[in-house]
Amino acid sequence: MSSLDNILEFNKKFVTEKQYEPFITTKYPDKKIVVLSCMDTRLVELLPKAMNLRNGDMKIVKSAGAIVNHPFGGIMRSLLVAVYELQADEVYVIGHYDCGMSSVDPNAMLDHMRERGIKQEVIDIINYSGVDLEQWLRGFGDVTTSVLKSVDLVRSHPLMPTGIPIHGLVIDPGTGKLDLISDGSKYLKK
Repeated sequence: MSSLDNILEFNKKFVTEKQYEPFITTKYPDKKIVVLSCMDTRLVELLPKAMNLRNGDMKIVKSAGAIVNHPFGGIMRSLLVAVYELQADEVYVIGHYDCGMSSVDPNAMLDHMRERGIKQEVIDIINYSGVDLEQWLRGFGDVTTSVLKSVDLVRSHPLMPTGIPIHGLVIDPGTGKLDLISDGSKYLKK
């Protein structure tokens, strides 16, 4: 049985038995926060628990490394939608120690792409079109520096309203300990 079949079989029982009822909430975050975190599997349940958050308390946006790598990309758009349309009034950028993005080798990833059938011609066309694939795929060396870079990009974004604290934290995926990197409330104009 495939993973899709397993998921659909479980889901049928989940819906029939109304197991969804404890999760009923609205689309608006109760605690009015949006969190950008890494997609790391260790954070799925640990991060909300470590922050004392439950279903419905926050909006969560995930990206590899909790990175905002383009001011007008999908991650930044999601943060702006959370603020303007979904009533979030605080942003948390939360990276984590032992992040896989800290060791991503773009050349190795390009090799893996070729091994899985991506033609060199496709890679060349993308590079010739002005996308620097090596830079785009590159990870980071230090999670603290990476979080600060994303925090600064969000904080200084021309469409982010003033008065929204943009915080930066790093979580230990083994213990859930949060290290404060940047307290966004210190940057608000009074």
